[in-house]
Amino acid sequence: MTYSRGAWVEVDVGAVARNVGALKALTKPGTKFMAVVKADGYGHGAEAVARAALGAGAERLGIATVEEALSLREAGLTAPLHILSEPPIEAAELLVEHGIIATVVSREFAIALSRAAMAVGAEGVFHLKIDTGMNRLGVRAEDAGDMALWLKDMPGLVFEGAFTHFATADSPGDWEFDRQTARLSAAVDAMRTEGVRPRIIHAANSAAIMLHPDTHLDMVRCGIAMYGLHPSEGTRSVVRIEPAMSVKTRVSLVKRIGLGEGVSYGFTWHAGGPATIATIPLGYADGVHRVLSNKMEVLIGGRRCAQVGRICMDQLMVEIPGGLEVRPGDEVVLVGSQGGESISIDELAELAGTINYEMACGFALRMGRSHLA
Repeated sequence: MTYSRGAWVEVDVGAVARNVGALKALTKPGTKFMAVVKADGYGHGAEAVARAALGAGAERLGIATVEEALSLREAGLTAPLHILSEPPIEAAELLVEHGIIATVVSREFAIALSRAAMAVGAEGVFHLKIDTGMNRLGVRAEDAGDMALWLKDMPGLVFEGAFTHFATADSPGDWEFDRQTARLSAAVDAMRTEGVRPRIIHAANSAAIMLHPDTHLDMVRCGIAMYGLHPSEGTRSVVRIEPAMSVKTRVSLVKRIGLGEGVSYGFTWHAGGPATIATIPLGYADGVHRVLSNKMEVLIGGRRCAQVGRICMDQLMVEIPGGLEVRPGDEVVLVGSQGGESISIDELAELAGTINYEMACGFALRMGRSHLA
């Protein structure tokens, strides 16, 4: 027996591939391209997105956790996998066993990785994370030379790369971005003074790929832009990218209510006259943020329909505009296009007071997902 809940996320992997091609074209020949597929590919499906990105020219994949890396290995992906933060010490053996590239921040983890590599006669490949001012993860930039010298001769380890992460790459002209780039340059110079020359230095995220070509270095790390979402307004004029995600469902119930009747918890909305209300089987447990209550719209029959009342855990309600006939089973679009109308993740994120990254990740919570070529 097959069953469909009637709520799903559609992902156009062809759009992902085209986006990778467009973004990769911004880099100079020979610059490596890392496709960041952490958080289940920002809610788009890590395996399918990874395959599309690699097919379009990406050479490496970035993830956040050991579990994410192992899932990709189990799916048969053999491309280099980078964990972008230092894993737990207990994971060192798994990293060596599965050929996963680690991030090193602490001496304790480096020792564990070395021991794991030596125990099986393999290599523990790593990149040193340098904190150039974001103050989240990494060895302080001024300590990078000393740390590199200490790591240089650790048995079983391969010091392949070093990297940093920008806090304000999406803000053109920001002086703190310039300070971070200067600190990275000084840290790399200090490492070279100590005789350490990692062959891959990388820093550029999606925003820097588009706005700061001087930071492309040996490799770029592309996340949000690969999915067709811009990291800021400032990048929209640089390159054309296509949103890859649509979110759809079907009307579950249609009812008429009278003047003054309320809808949903707390009766935060009352009908200004006789109204037609459609119930939609999606709620905040599906990534439709409760803060969007009485703010967002959906598409039904190619028309925008206002969401009314508080968004519930599993349902939300919309008012059907006059002249539109709606029945249970009709398609509803929360993100994407229908007829001549469209609603973007950016629109919902702005209404929710958040960023498109968070919105995209949230839609993967419990909906089915289909990948379109």
